[in-house]
Amino acid sequence: MGGRTLQGALAVWLAPALAAVLAAAPAQAQPREDPSIEQGRELVEINCGKCHAVEAADASPHEGAPPFRTLSERFPMDALEEAFADGHIYADHPDMPEFIATPEQVDAIIAYIASLQE
Repeated sequence: MGGRTLQGALAVWLAPALAAVLAAAPAQAQPREDPSIEQGRELVEINCGKCHAVEAADASPHEGAPPFRTLSERFPMDALEEAFADGHIYADHPDMPEFIATPEQVDAIIAYIASLQE
C-alpha cells in the first residue's frame, strides 16, 4: 500500500505543475506578422523617424510632426496612400524632406501605418 500512497502523493504534487506548463503552452501557433508591415516599419524608421513618432507609444522628435499612430485622425488612409504614391506628402512642418517610394514600399508603409492606428 505504501507504493500507491507514494504514487498518489506524486500525482497530487505533479498535477498543478503539469497544469501550469500546459496553460503556458500556446494552444496553436500564433499567426506570423505580415512581412510588409515589418518592411514598412523599417522604411518609416529610416526615412521618417528623425521627425515623427513611428512606434505605438513614442513621441515625435520634431514638434510639428504628428505621430504616425494618429495619422488617420488627420488623413483618410486611402488619401495618405495616394499622397505617398504621388510623392506629394504635404506637411505642417516646412522642413519636411521629399520622400519618393516605389509602389511596393508605399504598400508596406501604409500597412505599417494602418497597423498603428488607435
